[in-house]
Amino acid sequence: MTGGEGELLVIGIGNVLLRDDGAGVRTAELAGRVQAGRPAAFPPGTRFVDGGTLGLELLPMVEDARAVVLIDAVDLHGQPGDVAVLRGDTLQGTLYQHVSPHQVGVGDLLAAGRLTGRLPGQVALVGIQPGDISVGLDLTEAVQAAVARATALAESVAWELERALHAEDVPATIADHDGDAPAAVAG
Repeated sequence: MTGGEGELLVIGIGNVLLRDDGAGVRTAELAGRVQAGRPAAFPPGTRFVDGGTLGLELLPMVEDARAVVLIDAVDLHGQPGDVAVLRGDTLQGTLYQHVSPHQVGVGDLLAAGRLTGRLPGQVALVGIQPGDISVGLDLTEAVQAAVARATALAESVAWELERALHAEDVPATIADHDGDAPAAVAG
């Protein structure tokens, strides 16, 4: 599974109409603003995408990417606003424990990328524990406070994935990362 030689994608996932479910989109928006103000914040060729609830519609973009950082509200079994990086089996397992219906699409997106053999070898998810996913436009206080931490973590993960792309001893597929424990950054 190689993916393309294109952009490093930072994709915010979620429904901004369901309060904390929009945390991924809000974090990707902030990451884009950070990059605009500090051009070296993310690796060159990084693109910030509001993936909303698109799911499989993101597949062509993901297939052409050199690496992908997804940002989403996920059930980390923690406190609202907890943030963690998920990879490999941990990532897949988390997506099967849905916080909202769009996560079915994210799991399907990654599975489809694997089936086509075009999922980039470097994929990670920055997960944010939601507190409230009822109808509403505002993030809860705990999750709003986590957006800055999640943005900084997404920046760090993007550089980690970029370095891994250039390292000679990097596993060729995300499957080689199976079993990695999430790197949690508690609220």
